[in-house]
Amino acid sequence: MVDTTGAAPTGERRAERLELRVPTSPTQLPAVRAMAGDLAMRMDFDLDAVEDLRLAVDEACATLAAIAEGDSPLTVVFEAFREGLRIDAWVPTAPGVDVPRDGFGWAVLHTLVDTVDAGPSDQSAVAAGNGDATPAARISLVKKLRRYSTSDVLVDADVPVMQ
Repeated sequence: MVDTTGAAPTGERRAERLELRVPTSPTQLPAVRAMAGDLAMRMDFDLDAVEDLRLAVDEACATLAAIAEGDSPLTVVFEAFREGLRIDAWVPTAPGVDVPRDGFGWAVLHTLVDTVDAGPSDQSAVAAGNGDATPAARISLVKKLRRYSTSDVLVDADVPVMQ
């Protein structure tokens, strides 16, 4: 579901929100990666940032799929803001299950995005949760959109810069 209606109280364009729910099967996780890449391209992230987001989403989803309870679905909420993209992913878990933060995958997440946060939660606190106290594990990622100015571009001294 994409929500682009209405405006923020300040009159600025409201953030776009997309919710995606997929099985935690390894065959379904590439759909989430593809969605992240598509959104990043539409937001004008550079190609390196698009690939960083794809890899980060893939790692986050694989991590959550490994700790999901039974055949519970993976829920991913994408929020596109003027400044960047926020991705909140979560799965229902058994009570007391936490997101592993000590492996190579966790280190990779920190290098690919600007902000990473994870931990145990419940469905009353996660994005697109059902509002009850069912345990969940979540990972939140933020990738900022870098805006470039003419001062960031290498120019030839003989060619005028257009502004």
